[in-house]
Parts: sequence; structure tokens; C-alpha cells
Amino acid sequence: MEKTNVESIQSENILGTMPVKQLLRKFAVPATFAMLINALYNMVDQIFIGRGVGYLGNAATTVVFPLMTFSLALSLLFGAGGGAYAAIKLGEGKKEEAEKTLGNTFFILLVVGIFVSIVVQIFKVPILNLFGATEENLSYAIDYATIIVGAFPLSFLDVGMSSLTRSDGHPSLTMKAMIIGASLNVFLDPLFIFKFHWGVKGAAIATALSQCISASIILTYFIFRGNMRLKIKNIRPDFKLIFAFAALGISSFANQFVGVLLQVTLNNSLVYYGNQSQTSGNIALGAMGIIMKISMIIIGICIGIGIGSQPIWGFNTGAKKYQRVKDTYFLSVKYATIVVIVGWIGCVFAPNLILAIFGIDDPKFMDFAVKCIRIVMGVSFATGFQIVTSAYFQASGQPLKATILSLLRQLIILMPLLLILPKFLGLYGIIIAMPISDASASIITSIFAVKETKRLNKLINTSNSSIAI
Repeated sequence: MEKTNVESIQSENILGTMPVKQLLRKFAVPATFAMLINALYNMVDQIFIGRGVGYLGNAATTVVFPLMTFSLALSLLFGAGGGAYAAIKLGEGKKEEAEKTLGNTFFILLVVGIFVSIVVQIFKVPILNLFGATEENLSYAIDYATIIVGAFPLSFLDVGMSSLTRSDGHPSLTMKAMIIGASLNVFLDPLFIFKFHWGVKGAAIATALSQCISASIILTYFIFRGNMRLKIKNIRPDFKLIFAFAALGISSFANQFVGVLLQVTLNNSLVYYGNQSQTSGNIALGAMGIIMKISMIIIGICIGIGIGSQPIWGFNTGAKKYQRVKDTYFLSVKYATIVVIVGWIGCVFAPNLILAIFGIDDPKFMDFAVKCIRIVMGVSFATGFQIVTSAYFQASGQPLKATILSLLRQLIILMPLLLILPKFLGLYGIIIAMPISDASASIITSIFAVKETKRLNKLINTSNSSIAI
């Protein structure tokens, strides 16, 4: 008997045939490198700004950071959602629908990127004041934000379209594009900051140019070489389709958008309670900004593992190969847990070595930063499987569960703690709120994971019984 078209597509796609461990390495390693390099964009800026401008420059980039997180949130809403939707359609053997998803993802990313860039530029100063800018760092924040926000259309396409390359079966492309962009950023940062004396403007220009190169590489692939091709007919908006794949990206958006609210609350609280303590608000803001960038590297690797796993989960869910779905989940959790434990050891036992990279030798700053990183990252060893589990629910077509888990740590647990604890404990209350939320979220996530494992086991048993009959 000849294979149907759907069966033929499923049998030819490595997502449904390659051994899970080998497949996960093929997809998760490039995705992890891509997320790591994306985190390093900000880290490199912090390092060179810290050495070339000082902690006021670091404080300024911390003020701008919520804007960058907001752009990431919207990019993932459409990009991660489009990638997950396309992977499911490819798993179902519907390549034309997958290509239409690709075209509509490109359209909505570009349009939203341009719109957000214009609006933020108009209201830039009040937004930065809302985000915790002070008289000392506002001018630096304006310089940095003007260029970063102007590059939003490029950064939207860079981040958003990367998810589609993984669904297209070429995860290494994203890694290559990011490596090229990051290498350019590392070269241009010291050139613009120290040679041309452009300060934080130079760091922002270097980041924008790097994102432009990365986005160009990814778009060139989909226009000329992709299995899914970016075609003009598919760029025409289909809003029903856009809403459908955006629904799968809601958890990623919610996680990042809540991060914006959290960062704004955190920035203002650090300034307010920092000024009431022996530590100044700018020192608290600068130190926490650096710690958040360090945390982003650890979390970014885990997100990369989750993102790299999503095409595997999506395709095999569509193909009803539930054992492969389960095996990929547990292997992803294992790798993410190893990563966060290594990061936790470094932050808790060698914080001075990590902070020394930023070249800030102010004793008061370093004293606060060392204490802060040990407490803030104290329970970070438990965060890996939270991130992977949320990514799993997104890719397997369970957006409600994914959204709940995405909101759990930051909005449901951490935000109330940030509003309550400082009233009694001052600046220290802000710091201890983070490990408390990490521990609480891990316990709740484990309940979701156990229930989902039982559901997968039932589906596997049912599938095996059908095959046996």
C-alpha cells in the first residue's frame, strides 16, 4: 500500500524519525547558543559601559531594559507562536499552511515593530521616568534608548523569525546568525565606546548593527533556501491565522511582558528603598542590573533548550508519537537542570570573580553586589525545569497551562512579594523576594509536570494498544 501524502511527509522529516537524544542535540544546542548570544548582547554592553562610563551607565541601561524586554515579548508572541504553529502543521503534513504561517509571521513582526518604535520614540522621556530613571542617569538612558528603540523593527524580525528556522529543520542557522551578529557587537562596542568616545550611544549603535546583520541572514535563508519559503502571496495578512498562532505564543509573551512590569516595579523600588538605606539608589539599580544580566545568561540557556525542543514536541504531538514527546521532555529537563546548577555554583561560591568582569572597582558597589547576587541567585538551581515545562505546554498545544506557568513566578508570586516585603525589610526585602518566588514556583510547576506525565503515559498506552490490535 502506498503511503498517503501526510505519512510521506512525516516519514521524511527528521523530527519524527531521528533518535530523540541526537535530535535534541541537533536542535537544542544551536537554539541554546542563539539565546546565550542574545543574552550576551546585553552583557557585553554592560561590561564595556561599566568600564567606559561607570555604574551610572549600567544604571541607565537597567532603566532601558524593560523596553528591550517588551520588544522581546512581542517578538516571541508572534515568532514563537508562529514557529510552534508551523511545526504542528508540518507534523500534520500541511506544508502550504506552514508557509502561510511563515509569511504572516513576517508581516505582523515588521508592522508591529515599526508601530511600537514610533510610539515609544514619541513618549520616550516619560516612559524612562516611569521605568526608574533618576536625574543622574536620565541623559544616558535617553541616548541608549533612542537608538535601541529605533532598531525595534530589525530586532523583532531577528528574534521572531529565528523560531521559524528551527521549525523548518535548520536550527543551526539561528546560531550562525547570532554568532556573526554577536561577534560584530563585541568588535564594535570597544571601538565606538573607547575609540570614538560615543559612550552608551556607541554600545546601542553596535547592538543595532549586529541585529541588522542577524536578521538579514535569516530572511535571506527563507527567501532563497528554506524548505518553507517566504513568498509575497503569503505576506498578505490573514488575521484569523495570526490570532491562531499568536495564541500559542501567549505564554512566551506573558512571561516577558510580566517581566516588563516586574522590571519597572523593581527599578523604582531599588531607587526608592536604596536611597533610604546606606546603599544609594543608583548603586542598587546598577548592581541589580548586572545581576539580572548574569541571570539572563543562565535562564537564556534554559530557554534555548526549551525552544530547541519545541519543534520536536510540536511535530510529534501532531504526528501522535507521544513516547518521543515524553522522552524529549525529560531529556530537556535534565539538561536544563545541569545548566542552572553550574550557574548557581558560580554565583553563590565565586561572585567576586563574576562581578570583576564588569570592571567597577567602587568598594561600596562591590560590597552590595556580592551580597545581592548570593541571595538573589540562592535558589536558581530550581528554575531550569520551570522554563522547560512552560515551553513544553506551549509547543504541545496547551497555551492555558503554558501561560499559567509563565505568569506564576513573576506575576503571581514575585510581584506581591516585591510590594509587601520592602515595607517591612526595606532594600533587603526586595532581594529575598526572588529566592522565595523561585522555590514556590518550582513546587507548583512540579505538580503540573506530574499530571502531564500521567496524561502522556495514558496516550502512549492507548497508542501501543491500537498498534497491537
